[in-house]
Amino acid sequence: MTEFVLATANTDKAREIVAILGDSIAILPRPADVSEVEETGDTLLDNARLKARALVEATGVPAIADDTGLEVEALAGSPGVNSSRFAGPHATYADNVRKLLEDLTHVPEPRRARFRTVAVALWPDGREQVSEGCVDGCIATAPAGNAGFGYDPVFIPDGGCGRTYAQMSPGEKNEFSHRGAAFRALRLLLGT
Repeated sequence: MTEFVLATANTDKAREIVAILGDSIAILPRPADVSEVEETGDTLLDNARLKARALVEATGVPAIADDTGLEVEALAGSPGVNSSRFAGPHATYADNVRKLLEDLTHVPEPRRARFRTVAVALWPDGREQVSEGCVDGCIATAPAGNAGFGYDPVFIPDGGCGRTYAQMSPGEKNEFSHRGAAFRALRLLLGT
């Protein structure tokens, strides 16, 4: 079984990815001495590739990386590729949620949005596999729930019975989330 180093420096995201992939893929933790990769790409795929390439170069082993964006219809697809930095370069999850809700103050419901994840598996010889997962939904008027991270308290996925991701158990969220879809598709591409 090929071992992959996980490129994300986000421990919340790493926990989800490992749970989604289960035992089907051997995942090595990101080495602590590898610095965080600056996400300078124009697309989610660009950023996922940047992170994967940096970890392959730092470790010499295949890497798995992803990038995720929240695309809000009323904001012309923003924050998109800048989702983690929506409220500024050092924004917290709460800062980003607060800015999103402020920007949507006068937008009537339903405030349609889509979560999109692009996942990449990259080998040292340059081979790669790419997958994507999307989930449509709405942005709540106020945060709800204590689970999850990022925009989970305000994203209500279609088919989620009106609950935000943060109101779901981790396993339930992973079953039909954007990240779950992307990494299940990647697992299939990797033949596991």
